[in-house]
Amino acid sequence: MNTSAAFTLALSASLLLGGTAQAEDYVLTLKNHAFMPRELVLPAGQRVKITVRNQDATPAEFESSDLNREKVVAANSEINVFVGPLDPGHYGFFDDFHRDTTTGVIVAK
Repeated sequence: MNTSAAFTLALSASLLLGGTAQAEDYVLTLKNHAFMPRELVLPAGQRVKITVRNQDATPAEFESSDLNREKVVAANSEINVFVGPLDPGHYGFFDDFHRDTTTGVIVAK
């Protein structure tokens, strides 16, 4: 099999299996125990990748009961969280380690 055919086959398999080839990228930043932005607008009906960047010197957690996600972000590092496709609506998220100050919402439109 030539290189072009192998690439086409791999790309097709990735798309059929729900691979990340079609995922859009969005960024949430944690700084001073606060998410920025506090409201992240995403397209409804699409799978998206959210990169959570923790710029604090302590670990944090991206958690959402609405999205059924919970992932620790080490200090000064980042993680990727895949969500969707989402129905239009509001989906809350928070840092369970600093829940009193670190909350936000995803708005799917």
